[in-house]
Amino acid sequence: MACAERCRCCAEGRRHGSILYSILRSAERAPGPAPGRGPAARGCPCRARRRVSLRSPQVACKAASAVLVKTLRFVQNVPCFQELPLDEQLLLVRSCWAPLLVLGLAQDRVHFETVESAEPSMLQRILTTRRQGEHPPPRGAAPGRPHHGPAGGGGGPHPPSAGEIQAIKGFLAKCWSLDISTKEYAYLKGTVLFNPDLPGLQCTQYIEGLQREAQQALNEHVRLIHRGDEARFAKLNVVLSLLRSINANVIAELFFRPIIGAVNMDDMLLEMLCAKL
Repeated sequence: MACAERCRCCAEGRRHGSILYSILRSAERAPGPAPGRGPAARGCPCRARRRVSLRSPQVACKAASAVLVKTLRFVQNVPCFQELPLDEQLLLVRSCWAPLLVLGLAQDRVHFETVESAEPSMLQRILTTRRQGEHPPPRGAAPGRPHHGPAGGGGGPHPPSAGEIQAIKGFLAKCWSLDISTKEYAYLKGTVLFNPDLPGLQCTQYIEGLQREAQQALNEHVRLIHRGDEARFAKLNVVLSLLRSINANVIAELFFRPIIGAVNMDDMLLEMLCAKL
């Protein structure tokens, strides 16, 4: 059973290392792979899919929660944002809270470490599947549609993968390498916040103008402060492009589920947005 759960890449490497495979490759007279190019040298891609969790969840989650409060306080203090209707405000915050939070983690230089989560064995998966099948579906549920149990996020936690965490850490390292200033962070946050491409927005032109103003202010600041670095503005825009790979569900699972459980982030954001932080 343990052999069945081994990495597929390793199994594939063993097949390629068999005697029959070597004979066939020799018969084809094909050049062998260059040194350092084999599966072991490249590293097993299955590692990127392994599930991880925070090494010190109390410390990291507390820091992330403080950054979220500071982020929403920053949003509330933007006068142009306050002039928007409440439903427009909520739509913007729901769509960008995760990128803004990661920018805040970079600004506050929040470090965190992860550990590999224990994967359930094949026997545990079989028993869990059988137990779920023993419970009848709730009254009124559509036939053939899976039942996820009580309310709270559709089942148990889904820890993020190592690849997803590496994307977040790579973004933080990129920001720290640029030594972004407080004003630059503010202009970057304004560009992220005022996204006119969201479906359902009514004040599209107004929001587009605010995003353009944030970009122009960032450009002018860079030209004034970093006169010798003509590529800095382009580097900061690369930071914005990297934010698109940040998944809000991954951020919620990593930093908020360990302390508040399967809470609806939209409801929590609405409550925090309407409160005086």
